[in-house]
Amino acid sequence: MKNTINIKALQGIFLLILFTVTIGCKRDNNYPGHAYFNDMAYSQAFETYSSSPIFSDSIVMMLPVEGTVPRGEIPYQYTKTFDDQQKAGAELINPAELNKENLQRGKVQYDIFCAMCHGERGNGDGHLYTNKLFPVQPTSLTGDYVQNKPDGEIYHVITLGSLSGLMGAHGSLIKPGDRWKIVSYLRNEFVVK
Repeated sequence: MKNTINIKALQGIFLLILFTVTIGCKRDNNYPGHAYFNDMAYSQAFETYSSSPIFSDSIVMMLPVEGTVPRGEIPYQYTKTFDDQQKAGAELINPAELNKENLQRGKVQYDIFCAMCHGERGNGDGHLYTNKLFPVQPTSLTGDYVQNKPDGEIYHVITLGSLSGLMGAHGSLIKPGDRWKIVSYLRNEFVVK
């Protein structure tokens, strides 16, 4: 009698599983089956600048909380003023070790972020200027004006942009270590005219 109950229980479980599989699987390719936890399986995506009913102000692309600093980063302590530019030049020291690898990384970053305006050799003849897409010739990086500046001052201009406003800030685009490598590249690869 014990064996009969166990066999009947196993048959019932088997039939239940067979029934569940039969109902759960359909041959219609347009219907993927039943989804459990719908909110996790089919999340609503919103365009970056569109409105959303989820947030009270309906803004999708939210700014980080004021004062937020990425992990491992120290906030840049200088402002975009002449005095702070001079102060950065006097206080900041290039931590990038002068070696082939860092100069190569500086060249790569220069080619990505700087060459379009300042040109391949830093003469201020980048394709944005030569194609008349930029109205004013960018500063030559090979001349005395830039080459006589301290490393910290060049780093400051890359980070916050020029005081004239013609060069934009690249601090949000280029990591701090890579900015220093660009400065090293400018110092060691461009010939002073």
